[in-house]
Amino acid sequence: MRCKFTLCFSGALIFGAALAAQSPTDFEASVKAAMAPSIAQQRAAVQKQAASVVPAKLGAPSSFFTTSFSPAGDGAADCDPLPAEQLDPLIQQAAQKTGVEAQLVRAVIDQESAGRPCALSAKGAEGLMQLMPETAEEYEVDDPFDPKQNVEAGAKLLKSLLDRYKNDPALALGAYNAGSGRVDREGGVPPIPETVDYVTAILDKLGFKKSAESSADTSATKSSFKDF
Repeated sequence: MRCKFTLCFSGALIFGAALAAQSPTDFEASVKAAMAPSIAQQRAAVQKQAASVVPAKLGAPSSFFTTSFSPAGDGAADCDPLPAEQLDPLIQQAAQKTGVEAQLVRAVIDQESAGRPCALSAKGAEGLMQLMPETAEEYEVDDPFDPKQNVEAGAKLLKSLLDRYKNDPALALGAYNAGSGRVDREGGVPPIPETVDYVTAILDKLGFKKSAESSADTSATKSSFKDF
C-alpha cells in the first residue's frame, strides 16, 4: 500500500529524529551489530583459504605451536613442513633484507608453526610466522599463506621489535608473542606461562641458557646476536 506524501515524510522525520536521539554508545552498538555478519564471512573466508592449501584435516595440535588450532575449524588445515631447500633461501633472503639474524627467524618459525606454511591458529594467526591479520595488513602481505611474503613480514616485525627494545631478544620475543603493549606495561617479559615458555624455548635454541622466567633483567642477552 502506498502512503500519502505527507504521512511518509512525517514518518521519515520521526525515524530521523530517533536516530539523532541515539547516544553514541547505542549508535556504536547498532553499527557493530550491522557489521557482525560481514566479520563472520571474513573469518570463514580465512579458514576456507587455509583449507585450500591442503585438503587434509588437522590432526592433533603440535607442542611447537604457541596457540592451538581451532578444534571446531573443519576449514583449518594441516600440511607438511616446507622442505629445507625451499625454506632456507627464504629465511636467508629475509635476514639479508631486514638485518635480523637468520637463526632467530628460523627459531621463531620452528616455534610458531614447525615450518608449516598453512598454519592457522585459533586466534587467527596465519602462516609460517603466525602473522595476525592486522600485522599482515601493516606489512602489505597479500597472501599470509605464501611462504615468501610471510617470512619477510615476520622478519620485518622482529626487526622493529629488536629496534624498539634495543636489540634485547627476550623482550622482542615476548612482544612477538604477547604484544609490545603488554611488554611495556610489565617492564619485561610478561609473566604469562605461554609467553615465558615461548621466549625460553627460543632463547635455548639460540644458545641462551638464561631462562626468561628467572630474570626480569634481560640485559645479559642484549646485542648477543652479533656473536653468532
